[in-house]
Amino acid sequence: MNQANFTLAKEAALFIGRERELSLLRKRYKSSDFELVGIYGRRRVGKTSLINEFVRDLPCGYCMAVEDDREANLRVLSRAVFSLRDPNTGVDALADAPVYPNFESAIEAAFEATRSRRAVLVIDEFPYLAKAYPAFPSILQSAIDRNKDSSKLFLILCGSSLSFMKEQLLDGKSPLYGRRTAQIELKPFDFFEALEFFPGVDPREAACVYGMVGGIPLYLRQYSASLSLAENISAMFLDPGSILYEEPSNLIKQEVSKAAPYNAVIAAIAGGAAQHNEIAAKAGMDTSALDYYLKGLARIDLLQRVEPIGGKGGRKALWHIKDNLFRFWYRFIGPRRAMIERGMGDMAVPAIEQGLPLFMGPVFEAMCRDWLWRECAAGSLDFPMTDVGCWWGNDPKERSQAEIDIVAVDGSTTTLVGECKWRGEPTDVDQLRKLDARAWLAGAEAQTPRWLFSKSAYTDACKAFALNLPSARLVTFEEMVR
Repeated sequence: MNQANFTLAKEAALFIGRERELSLLRKRYKSSDFELVGIYGRRRVGKTSLINEFVRDLPCGYCMAVEDDREANLRVLSRAVFSLRDPNTGVDALADAPVYPNFESAIEAAFEATRSRRAVLVIDEFPYLAKAYPAFPSILQSAIDRNKDSSKLFLILCGSSLSFMKEQLLDGKSPLYGRRTAQIELKPFDFFEALEFFPGVDPREAACVYGMVGGIPLYLRQYSASLSLAENISAMFLDPGSILYEEPSNLIKQEVSKAAPYNAVIAAIAGGAAQHNEIAAKAGMDTSALDYYLKGLARIDLLQRVEPIGGKGGRKALWHIKDNLFRFWYRFIGPRRAMIERGMGDMAVPAIEQGLPLFMGPVFEAMCRDWLWRECAAGSLDFPMTDVGCWWGNDPKERSQAEIDIVAVDGSTTTLVGECKWRGEPTDVDQLRKLDARAWLAGAEAQTPRWLFSKSAYTDACKAFALNLPSARLVTFEEMVR
């Protein structure tokens, strides 16, 4: 067993999904040309597991870089290159592998070992190596330019620092710009992919867990089917020793040097602020300073700027927390840290349970949009769709603010409007009437489909009204997870 396969063999049996990413890697591997593939994504998203699955039966040298230690990184890189030269080298033998005199020699040896045969060299946590030895990206660039036409090396650079990886691979000022042959930004699973982590669990409960932790594999695995939802909340979030208790803080610290203003911005949005001036006021900072932090959080994929889609007269763009764990943690856990750290975390469970249905509203809307994309990809929609979002703005007829949860468009034409309800009781006719009355605000015509999405069933009155509205469809949660 080579080093890469040994490193994460335990995770292999747990590997779920990522078929598209594996397909891309396998296709590039078959080319036999030099390849430089960048794989990046936030911590815990499954980058190393993806790589381990890819190299399972391939000749591979695996270098796991470490922080702030140039000599240690040269040792682990040397061992990885040594295993390229002899794919059958065991882990014990690698411990005694010779260390190259410098990084230039190690990289040259990797290219030399792959002149006539294909092999993979993985540098995991590449940002650690590049920061410990800033000249390394330039050394790598020079080696690639000299050897890429005569080597079959398949080089993977992997990292969790989104900002650093994008700067190194996508920024025109980086030495490695233009050398990559492919890149994968590994995203969290959507809800329907995440369902694979919950065999035998009621999908509604699985949806709540997904709403709290998002689509990160390690977070999803913190759920225990042997516990109630309340017990899971307590174990996952209200124990200072749990993985998820400190995770948001650790992720922020990994990406930025001064976390306090970023935390203030996230907390403001989690507390209900969405427009620029509202966020600035709640975060206690000038609007001019706020832009810097908003852009920084968007760059690391924690926030997104959302604009109304479809129709005319939509209001200004809003800022949303993109990551479920951050949205849940800053809404329910952060404000209760003092009591949690004094051993009174269980006292917070009733308040969290009470607030969870309202919290799940936007989560369910995102699930519905994801479901529409899946239906579109399967060719199951009877209308075209090139984008889907939501609409909000002024209703001049009612002289009030209005929102429409789901708006699908084909170019500039609105092709669907919808409302999403995450409630314990059946959805009543008033929701379909309201959607029909407001549809024109998002650019819908009389024949444009009006769909309701409901966690629970529909009342008889709602079903009867839908029968007399040819454009209506009542979608159940059971249908979505079928």
